[in-house]
Amino acid sequence: MSKLCRALLFLCLLPAAVPLFCYTCVFPTISPLDCIRFPMKCPPGQLCLSSRAVGERGDFRVVLYEKSCVLPPLCGLTGEKYAMGLNFTFTNECCSTHLCNTATGPTAPYWRGMLLTLLISYSVW
Repeated sequence: MSKLCRALLFLCLLPAAVPLFCYTCVFPTISPLDCIRFPMKCPPGQLCLSSRAVGERGDFRVVLYEKSCVLPPLCGLTGEKYAMGLNFTFTNECCSTHLCNTATGPTAPYWRGMLLTLLISYSVW
């Protein structure tokens, strides 16, 4: 076998270190809107995160969504935190395939379409 063929075979057998790409939001989004997602390359060893936090105070309820890359120990966490005068309960869900953190709230497509329509009609004027 020629040296070139051996070198090519060796390169083919090396494990490929392909970086994981996940969606990220520039800032957390308040329901019913979904964030504008941008693909980003995650640092080695990180997974894709979809986080949901529900804040309540009496009858007032806010839901925040966030997407990003995260270290595995932060996956599957559920907890509570107090911010902006509200008690928030958050849940972190992770996945490990390219752009897998696309999950959105059930009303997001309706609002996204409405927002797009408003932006287009505004730009026409």
